[in-house]
Amino acid sequence: MLMKNRRLKAWLLFAFLIICGTVSFITCSSNKDNPSTQPTIDRIEQRGSILVGTTGDYRPLSFREEDGTYWGFCIEMAEIFAKQLGVGIQFVPTTWPTLTADVLAEPQRFDLAIGGITITDTRRETMLMSIGYLANGKTILCRSSDADSYKSLADIDKPQVRVMVNPGGLNEKFANENLTNATIIVHQKNEEIPSLVAEGQADVMITEITEAPYYVQTDPRLAAPLLNKPFNHNEIGVLMRKGQEDLLQMVNATIRQMKTNGSLRKLHDKYGLVYTYK
Repeated sequence: MLMKNRRLKAWLLFAFLIICGTVSFITCSSNKDNPSTQPTIDRIEQRGSILVGTTGDYRPLSFREEDGTYWGFCIEMAEIFAKQLGVGIQFVPTTWPTLTADVLAEPQRFDLAIGGITITDTRRETMLMSIGYLANGKTILCRSSDADSYKSLADIDKPQVRVMVNPGGLNEKFANENLTNATIIVHQKNEEIPSLVAEGQADVMITEITEAPYYVQTDPRLAAPLLNKPFNHNEIGVLMRKGQEDLLQMVNATIRQMKTNGSLRKLHDKYGLVYTYK
């Protein structure tokens, strides 16, 4: 009787181990077949590259040349994240009007989005945003010959002033909320607006303190008279979908490390950007 009980217990233990092994195998197989159940970093490492969404229309943060190559401050930040993970990088085009939809798209289009994306409470309600790595604020570009005419937001908010913005982003939102009298013109391509202002097709461009200095330095026809007096203050960060907390943790840790070791300041200096972190 004792021997039978021992055999029964041994058989039950064997059956239990077989069941556990089968469940474990099924779970692992399911994770491989369904990437959404895997930690984000695991999926990126298995793929061998990180997919980065960016608009490519925002000098000097993210710009796509005609040959398809990308350059800019935020592009280098993305490359640092890829190096931290030990993987390659693939850039995926997105636009300001479709940015949120592209982040939340099914199937997933990219792992994170970068390139002049302002940290806002609205974005944090539906998505994840990293800590800030670049200070920012709204300002204007205008023709050098008109620089003395614009000393405040009130000087811009007049019917005869033509203000040009790109669609779908915070520049358009700012203009609609703060300029009730000016003539607002929406132009599809952000990178074309500075030249259009210089040529007289608009009087003012709503832009940011990260973007304005580049155009002032490269086109003497343009000025940024309110560069040191931005209309608001905010920060730029990395955007991604919820459920990717492991990737967010890596991005935040990398940004903190760059602030500590001085490499973030050096990158700011390389692109002529104002460094505000201690």
